Amino acid sequence: MSPLTEQQIRASFVNCSKGEAKRLNVPRQLTDLPWDDLDFLGWRDPQSRTRAYLVAERAGSLTGVVLRASDGSGGVPRKNLCTICLTPHSAGGVVLLVAPRAGKAGQNGDSVGTYICADLQCSLYVRGKRVTDQGKLPESLTPEQKVARLNENLDAFLRRVG
Repeated sequence: MSPLTEQQIRASFVNCSKGEAKRLNVPRQLTDLPWDDLDFLGWRDPQSRTRAYLVAERAGSLTGVVLRASDGSGGVPRKNLCTICLTPHSAGGVVLLVAPRAGKAGQNGDSVGTYICADLQCSLYVRGKRVTDQGKLPESLTPEQKVARLNENLDAFLRRVG
């Protein structure tokens, strides 16, 4: 992924108002991020444990989405698998992230969700730069094929958002 500026990030959001995009918390040290290893920029809001954001390049332009994480209350903690990168995690390592749909559908309360790595670092897990306590799934795919699968899964989710 190419390095992004704060202005590019704020302008990319498709499922919130311009005012909301202007007020959201963008990562502080953008220049320190491992851009060459990222397929998308994902981060959790440091001021709210339920807010998260994701920005990806799609068809030559940026698409940013505002996400809400489940609060983790209720239910029995269990191992889970990220639907974007297929990385296994122990309890709490994967969260349900829900995005309001873009446009009129989102204004009417329509949303889509998926289970994603809680830290939104799918790109680093796929490349082996981060590991979980659950290890890796035994696969015969090359690293390039895993990256391609991650991008296909992410693109499918972003298409559902709008």
